[in-house]
Amino acid sequence: MMMRMMMLISGGSIVSAEAVWDHVTMADRELAFKAGDVIKVLDASNKDWWWGQIDDEEGWFPASFVRLWVNQEESTMVETVEGASPSPSEVQNGHAEASPSSSDCLCLGQTVQNRDQMRANVINEIMSTERHYIKHLKDICEGYFRQCKKRRDMFNDDQLRVIFGNIEDIYRFQMGFVRDLEKQYNTEEPHLSEIGPCFLEHQDGFWIYSEYCNNHVDACMELSRLMKDGRYQHFFEACRLVQQMIDIAIDGFLLTPVQKICKYPLQLAELLKYTVQEHSDYRYVAAALAVMRNVTQQINERKRRLENIDKIAQWQASVLDWEGDDILDRSTELVYTGEMSWIYQPYGRSQTRVFFLFDHQMVLCKKDLIRRDILYYKGRMDMDRYNLVDAVDGRDDDFNVSVKNAFKLSNKDSDEIHIFLAKKLEEKLRWLKAFHEERKMVQEDEKIGFEISEYQKRQAAMTVRRMTKQKGHRSVPPGYPPPMDPMNPGQYLVGDGMEQSEFEFPEPERCKSPFWQSFSRLTPFRK
Repeated sequence: MMMRMMMLISGGSIVSAEAVWDHVTMADRELAFKAGDVIKVLDASNKDWWWGQIDDEEGWFPASFVRLWVNQEESTMVETVEGASPSPSEVQNGHAEASPSSSDCLCLGQTVQNRDQMRANVINEIMSTERHYIKHLKDICEGYFRQCKKRRDMFNDDQLRVIFGNIEDIYRFQMGFVRDLEKQYNTEEPHLSEIGPCFLEHQDGFWIYSEYCNNHVDACMELSRLMKDGRYQHFFEACRLVQQMIDIAIDGFLLTPVQKICKYPLQLAELLKYTVQEHSDYRYVAAALAVMRNVTQQINERKRRLENIDKIAQWQASVLDWEGDDILDRSTELVYTGEMSWIYQPYGRSQTRVFFLFDHQMVLCKKDLIRRDILYYKGRMDMDRYNLVDAVDGRDDDFNVSVKNAFKLSNKDSDEIHIFLAKKLEEKLRWLKAFHEERKMVQEDEKIGFEISEYQKRQAAMTVRRMTKQKGHRSVPPGYPPPMDPMNPGQYLVGDGMEQSEFEFPEPERCKSPFWQSFSRLTPFRK
């Protein structure tokens, strides 16, 4: 069919395709597009990479990222030369196969493929992309990574870890996954294949992509730095030629795992669309789709958190009299912040503090008496060692004081108790919600082994030092989106004395507020 398509193109037919997925380009000659874009196919002689045009831009793009539409119910996506006689054809996502009775033209208005054939097409596409993906992973591991490890004069262990991350772990996992897919693949009648269980059996393994995706930005930065040296350009190009890889730069190959994990929910959604409820694979595909959507959602969430670590390090640098370990040694997210009264046994004296709740720890700060925008470090609490206890309004037996809008943190290993008093009931409920979110976040991180690498910590520290040097004084963190109001999803919270409103990203320029209020505008509560 590839030859048939080329005959159409060379004969003057306009062959168009619709992008099913976004294509992020890494090489100069690639064509970037978003899902839904219409691409004019100019050359389909290579079964994996086609040459196409969008408006005035031309370039290479992966055939598996598009589909040719020939049905009236979808859209007028393939046009023929005037006067050409129409004939039926069957088109797969990215690869077309015409029936024996078809002419050299792809035409519109033909009968819609039956559901079984459509399901077979999606199954075949999944199997095809998996096999090609395995080859890409093999090329990265054997063509690049293995050769880089031999050149100790050019790459140290830290550089290799940053550039390639856990690519070998992904390669091993993916080979096992594809072996199981092949066992479930029905070559004679692909529509009868039951691949849903494979995704469910391997669902925990897909979490290894989180580490790779989180590291990818650092990998691009390191490669960009190395590529300024001509030696590295020639070395990577030599590796590509020896391994006989397609003409894409190394950063393009390293992007494929990021694209792949994001593609699974789209493929499974397409498969579920053409799977009848009576099919034995239906409930497994539906469950697999939910699992893979959750995986990609959590990966995106953790990537967002890593993008905030510079701001956390910058905030710590702005707090005076800091003592002990850095925040980033244990934490990656500011969950909630606010000002409350606090009583701690055995002292029993009420004090006003500004509290910053991170995952694993809560930092206590005191405002400067004159400069209210300056904070002093006054300690921290290890949240892994405390239980949250709600307190009813009235006389508290532990502290022998009257309390209102209060809650307690009780040490699991001792009689130590802290009581916190919010100004309003709504604020107390927000804090209770925040502590719940903090524990949930910690459990999810432990499940997938999420943590900040030493390289990322060093980069954050370097960023803070550079910004501090440029300003010539203490660094002031930039504004953040505010935490989402747990009592009213969709609304956001700001510091005391500021109106509540909805925020849009990016945040517009505005006068600087006290930095502890700016830092409170962090990530919204997750629903």
